[in-house]
Amino acid sequence: MKKSFWKFIGWQPGRPAWGAAAVAGLGCALPLLLGLFSGHPGFLWATVGAFQAAKANPLHRLGMLRMLLLIGLGAGSAGLGFWSATHPLVSLGLFAFYGLLLAWLQRYGSEAGKLGIGLAICLCLGQGQYGIGDFNNPQAIAALFALGGLWVTLLAFGLRGIHGLRMWPYMPRLFSMLKVLRRRARRTPIRQWRLHALTYMLAAATSGLIVTMANLPRGYWLTLAVFTTLQLDLQRSLVRAVQAGVGIFCAAAVLIYMGHSLADPPMMVMIMLPLVMLSRAFQSNHYGLFVLQTTLSFVLLAETLAQDWELPQLRLINAAIGVGVALSATLLMVALRRLVARIALRRSRRPAETDQDSNDSIKP
Repeated sequence: MKKSFWKFIGWQPGRPAWGAAAVAGLGCALPLLLGLFSGHPGFLWATVGAFQAAKANPLHRLGMLRMLLLIGLGAGSAGLGFWSATHPLVSLGLFAFYGLLLAWLQRYGSEAGKLGIGLAICLCLGQGQYGIGDFNNPQAIAALFALGGLWVTLLAFGLRGIHGLRMWPYMPRLFSMLKVLRRRARRTPIRQWRLHALTYMLAAATSGLIVTMANLPRGYWLTLAVFTTLQLDLQRSLVRAVQAGVGIFCAAAVLIYMGHSLADPPMMVMIMLPLVMLSRAFQSNHYGLFVLQTTLSFVLLAETLAQDWELPQLRLINAAIGVGVALSATLLMVALRRLVARIALRRSRRPAETDQDSNDSIKP
């Protein structure tokens, strides 16, 4: 029986969320237009904060709580990333911690993993935007991020009021949520998860250190390529790892070519706002495709008001280095796992050979 096209590519769009799409469009439109007319780089962070908050559906039961959680943690991640851009050791440890955090959250299901990748993206954008313009205050960046998210929260409260819903719904029991998360975490073998987490930590720490040591402008093209490539669960297949790396690099090349061809902030704003609404309306439920969709949207928002599109090769080189780092970490972990499996196999053969020799010696 032939599968449908959506099942073949793994996309599960469900019903379009036009209400959430309208909130996302209006929430990103105001800071983008203010940044376009004023030229102040701070409105970029308000736009990123607005899109980060708009990922939660305000009509769901826990939508408002999730929205506030995304705003607070995202603002802290963006500020930490911007602050660590001048400290190599801090950047190394911070990216390793976020890699471990992302791997830990993935144990508890796709929704927790979506929270983790959103925080990792905010960290990458904060580090990569350092040195662009004269706006160099991490506290102000976190505050503007939170303001953009609170603007979307206000729109979300209005949407709930239009639908006649409670402004703040009843909360579920905390112990019930913990039981569900613990049950979900037990499905993943702990040994497999440790290798998975080690891969994330190694690749993320290496990418953060490279951006800081080399002082790469627009370094989020490198770090986001690492996190996006590692999302597709590549531990079992080297072929899939190479395919994912090539796919990420090609997607980055297409985006860079489009931005270099337009190189006009007003035109990019006009194109970006409908794309944000469509992306939010048809948000994928599949985890890997959600990561690709969200990462592309964040990158486009960060590059909408850019004035340095005359240097597209810099962004392309950063993306290529990021894919190379992710593939190298994956290959290293695959080789390590095979080595551990061989050692375990040799140890299991030795007792069997010893028992067989002892049985042979007992026979008359």
